[in-house]
Amino acid sequence: MTEIEIEKENKAIAQEYKELLRISYQTLSDDDKKMIRKAFDVAVEAHKNQRRKSGEAYIFHPIAVAKIVASEIGLGATSIAAALMHDVVEDTDITVEQIEEWFNPKVAKIVEGLTKMALLEPDSHISMQAENYRKMLLTLNDDVRVILIKIADRLHNMQTMESMAEYKQAKIASETLYIYAPLAHRLGLFNIKTKLEDLGLKYTEPAVYQDIVSRIRDTKEEQEAYMNSISDVLKESLDAENIEYTMKGRPKSIYSIRRKMKVQNVTFDEVYDKFALRIIYKSKPNEEKFLAWKIYSIVTDHYRPSPSRLRDWISSPKSTGYEALHITVMGPKGRWVEIQIRSERMDEIAEKGYAAHYKYKQGVTEENSLDIWLNQLKEALENAESNAVDFVEDFKLNLYSKEIYIFTPKGEIKSLPKGATALDFAFSIHSEIGIHTRGTRVNGRLVPLNHVLNSGDQVEIMTSEHQKPSIHWLDYVTTSRAKNKIRNVLNENTKKIAEDGKEILLRKLRHLKITLDEKTINEMVNYFKLKTSLDLFYRVGVGIIENQQLKDFAALKNNTLINFFKKTIKRQPSTTPEIITNKDASQLDLIVFGKDNEKLDYKLASCCNPIPGDDVFGFVTINEGIKVHRKDCPNAISLQSNYAYRIINAQWIDSSKENFEATIKITGLDSIGLTGEITRVISNNMTVNIKSISLSENAGIFNGQITITVPNNALLKKLMINIKKIEGVDKVTRIYSN
Repeated sequence: MTEIEIEKENKAIAQEYKELLRISYQTLSDDDKKMIRKAFDVAVEAHKNQRRKSGEAYIFHPIAVAKIVASEIGLGATSIAAALMHDVVEDTDITVEQIEEWFNPKVAKIVEGLTKMALLEPDSHISMQAENYRKMLLTLNDDVRVILIKIADRLHNMQTMESMAEYKQAKIASETLYIYAPLAHRLGLFNIKTKLEDLGLKYTEPAVYQDIVSRIRDTKEEQEAYMNSISDVLKESLDAENIEYTMKGRPKSIYSIRRKMKVQNVTFDEVYDKFALRIIYKSKPNEEKFLAWKIYSIVTDHYRPSPSRLRDWISSPKSTGYEALHITVMGPKGRWVEIQIRSERMDEIAEKGYAAHYKYKQGVTEENSLDIWLNQLKEALENAESNAVDFVEDFKLNLYSKEIYIFTPKGEIKSLPKGATALDFAFSIHSEIGIHTRGTRVNGRLVPLNHVLNSGDQVEIMTSEHQKPSIHWLDYVTTSRAKNKIRNVLNENTKKIAEDGKEILLRKLRHLKITLDEKTINEMVNYFKLKTSLDLFYRVGVGIIENQQLKDFAALKNNTLINFFKKTIKRQPSTTPEIITNKDASQLDLIVFGKDNEKLDYKLASCCNPIPGDDVFGFVTINEGIKVHRKDCPNAISLQSNYAYRIINAQWIDSSKENFEATIKITGLDSIGLTGEITRVISNNMTVNIKSISLSENAGIFNGQITITVPNNALLKKLMINIKKIEGVDKVTRIYSN
């Protein structure tokens, strides 16, 4: 670099630093500013010779992370200093002990936590696996600010991924959607969650993302004019009542629009509430609730509300601290519109989450212990012995779940995730009550332990000191807290049996001339389709795995296992097949794998039924070889996050003609001859065969489900377009088996 370029870069760095101090959500004292300046100087010196892949000086990254921490998350000087130095220990010779000496133990502890998490990723571009997710989440027990800064770090990495290889983008984006976005949601960082989800979609389904972006852009003016027509009416009435407020329309996130399109099986145009109106009012603390309902009354004077879509999170706030009144009203032209009503305090908590939560607590600062909602989150981490993938799936379930509100016999309110059972409620009161639960009453009526609760239920728990959990209880509960407590109790007994089982297995394998070592244990766990070695030893201990089964395993191990894998994974080498472009999709009929376009044995995954032309990837299973999934398969994000090392690139080529099965759903207005017209359109195509057909009519509405065999997805799409043209047909969609 020339001297002029270096000077220009140094000015840009200084400008970014000034911006960091200016945008801080917290009020910074002189001592705070001194600490931040010192951290900035340490980071600049530590990273002076480093550059990012884009070519810019590395120091821009920690400053950007610190800006997100200071402004969007709203943390204080301790966290800002730690964010500036979050890569210092990992990338340089500076130690945690030195940071503690230069700053204080709190800053050092946060930097140490961030360094531990960074070390979980030997290559920062390769997704962490489930076990590493668990280790990362366990840092919540040390200091939640570690996770908050890590989320900020992930957001900036997602914002600067353009120069990365496509497969790395997809892996990191999948990991973001799988764990970081749900974490941001649960910690009340809704703006950051939205950004992470949108960026995740941008790299996991780029074509879908760009399509929605362009459609939003095309309809933006019309949508804004529509929202203005509503806000003008409401402003007049709010002004007449002398209410101080601000009003802003906001588009729904790209990811949430995509989710609605998938869940409701509708097109972009059929997603009705793509925009929401937010009313933020000024209020004294004791008048917040009164003013919220006054504004509700004004809104519903003009527009008819949907009773089923009223959400009162002011009377019963979410466990993240979120408070607001959400109503959906029928606006002009017969369109539904969501209106959110919040005070300025509620809006700050919604935007900043954790930081604002403490700003409004008397005598509580960022440095104090976390509140009940965060402690509930930590309870998911108590059991370190469960299978790592199960652990993360359970944890995610509790991160994203909606809430219900349950009454105790004394009238106290408890919040639980939607779908929670009576047994979950017992464990939410206290672990000992849960463990000894004998029966439950809901609204005075005796119900089973697995009874699913609804908001407003009053629940009474009956206990007995002789009662103990059984294995079936794991099927009766949905919350991580309950599952972990039940597993802990069951594991105590299981461990004793497993210890005996290990001794028995050692003795029996010795007779079969097999050494019981780690390799053998892993082979047996796979052979018997178990999850852990504990499962294996337990089953031997209780006699589920018998002598004959062990002999069968020994025979397979000694003779056929190696030969089997040699034959199934690789076929004879062949000439490199010709890769067909999208324009030649009708010629696609075989999948090849990896950079060398190898022909390997594979199966098509039943969860998404890929057909030629679909964007696909290969997944190496333990017992069934390679399975091919669509890139937009419901399981794609989970697989790419937990098992990135087992994902292989795959694409369709033209090799031999083969038909594939696809199922389409048709709905419309029933009329005479409609069935005949649909079958005629399908039959006119010589390369399409009807495998099964199911038709029904209900009150004038026609529903049909037809399974056909087609050579590729280009032909399937053309066929669906032709069926859609038939008079009376309203919608034609492709459906997938679960």
